[in-house]
Amino acid sequence: MSHSTSTPEVGREDAAAGARRPDEDGVFSHRQILTIVAGLMVAMFLAALDQTIVSTAIRTIADDLQGYDLQVWATTAFLITSTISTPLYGKLSDIYGRRPFYLFAIAVFVVGSVLCGLADSMYQLAAYRAVQGIGAGGLMSLALAIIGDIVPPRQRSRYQGYFMAVFGMSSVLGPVIGGFFAGQGSLFGLDGWRWIFLVNVPLGALAFAAVYRVLHLPHQRREHRVDWPGALALVTFVVPLLVIAEQGRLWGWASGRALLCYAVGAVGLVLFVTIERAYGAEALLPLRLFRNRSFTVATMGSVVVGAAMFGGLLLLPQYLQIVQGSSATVAGLQMIPLVLGIMIGAMSSGLTISRTGRYRVFPLLGTTLMTGALLSLSFVVGAETSVWTLVPFMVALGIGLGFNFQPAVLAVQNAVPPREMGVATSSVTFFRQMGATVGTAALLSVLFSRLPVEIEESVATAAATDPRVAQAAEDGQLPAGAALSDTSFIQELPEFLALPFKVGFSDSIDLVFLIAAGAAAVGFLVFLFLPQLELSDKSGIQAAREADEQTAGAPEAEDPEEQVRQAVGAAAPTSTAPPAGRPGDAATH
Repeated sequence: MSHSTSTPEVGREDAAAGARRPDEDGVFSHRQILTIVAGLMVAMFLAALDQTIVSTAIRTIADDLQGYDLQVWATTAFLITSTISTPLYGKLSDIYGRRPFYLFAIAVFVVGSVLCGLADSMYQLAAYRAVQGIGAGGLMSLALAIIGDIVPPRQRSRYQGYFMAVFGMSSVLGPVIGGFFAGQGSLFGLDGWRWIFLVNVPLGALAFAAVYRVLHLPHQRREHRVDWPGALALVTFVVPLLVIAEQGRLWGWASGRALLCYAVGAVGLVLFVTIERAYGAEALLPLRLFRNRSFTVATMGSVVVGAAMFGGLLLLPQYLQIVQGSSATVAGLQMIPLVLGIMIGAMSSGLTISRTGRYRVFPLLGTTLMTGALLSLSFVVGAETSVWTLVPFMVALGIGLGFNFQPAVLAVQNAVPPREMGVATSSVTFFRQMGATVGTAALLSVLFSRLPVEIEESVATAAATDPRVAQAAEDGQLPAGAALSDTSFIQELPEFLALPFKVGFSDSIDLVFLIAAGAAAVGFLVFLFLPQLELSDKSGIQAAREADEQTAGAPEAEDPEEQVRQAVGAAAPTSTAPPAGRPGDAATH
């Protein structure tokens, strides 16, 4: 009796699971794709929201944990582990499949969030943020790789545009939610700021359940060596670079600790390149990918655009808070025009690419808009500039950013073998994040090195024309230009005393916007070399199956590199099928 009742239930479960899998040709229906995308969007919202919500409240957190001078390590720890783990997720998911690693990433992120919510010191918070970063490293790159698996390149950018909408929503909601929780002394018996991390638990549970239920991708496991030596060498190379990028301004770029970081990073780079050459096709980041023009141009462009992109995203909120006097929450709302621009750029470019198959034009248009917007901001931004004056430039900058989010990833996914979709996608994400980190460090270094000089000149000019400023300066009521670790005092000064500081900050940020515009212009020059390839009408799963079928009928090449070349030839949308024999066989006929 019990057997007869359980059989239909098992049958229904099998039928439900089968309905979530592709057909015999590896094709997913539009409804299936939307269901999977919905699950991925929840997980991506989790990661994107965390970055903006924490940055809003980090000062409150640091004060409560009595570690204001240590707060940067909480950010650095997260940045290091998320950056390092990104290429690892890409490579391992190519070998063992996406689903288990995506579920692992969500689970680790949630566990790290719970630990952060229970931290009792800044040292504990930094360690737990490192755990959180391990999970965050897979949430973005694996989501893009999964879309590459299930959607043909011609239609892919349409769905990737949904992810940009998630990014835009998190940019607005993060500061608002972070400001709300940080402003609560206690909530349900816990410090208000702890809910900034604990709110990830229900979101993470929802994301885990959604991905576990809807994501069922066929995957054929391959025997591979895992490039753990390459991973260790990458850690040796990247960690000192990220540390000096975050700490260099405080340590001094030529200090002993900075020089040690440079030296260790250089040794790590040499070791990484040597190991990757030795591992060949099984390397964590196969060096032969750089012989692919689309891959090389896209990764180089991502580095440069990442620097310009995050420069603009970081500096505008600082200007709004310090000069305009906005709170973090209000500044987040004032960034809505830029977020709308990102969503417009991402969605419109995705739809256009789907209709026309042309993607190369969008990085060029995007970097042009970014250059123009940042250049205009360098002239427009001032101590008494209206926020409404900035709106058109924020929209233009956002559209430029939206144009640049998708095409680099799309170009790489379309040009590499389907079995390397994960490592190629994660590499673009990795290089963009590295560019953003180094670029942000460089721009902040310029800002804080110019700030004391500009403020001193501004105060001197104001004192020459306003006796009240001169008297305040003589009485020592104004802080020295270098004593700017806390800028909140500016909002407490009378307007005639605050104005010289706002002028000095505005003049300093003008120079930084100008440098960011130069970086965006370099990005334009790089993307000029991006080839326009025909977009395949096959998803990554379909292309991988076809490559396997075609190479299965040919004699197996003894040379691993030749095996890769055969796979590329079988899957490339602009290529004919590879020859059936080994190289040189044709010459004998």
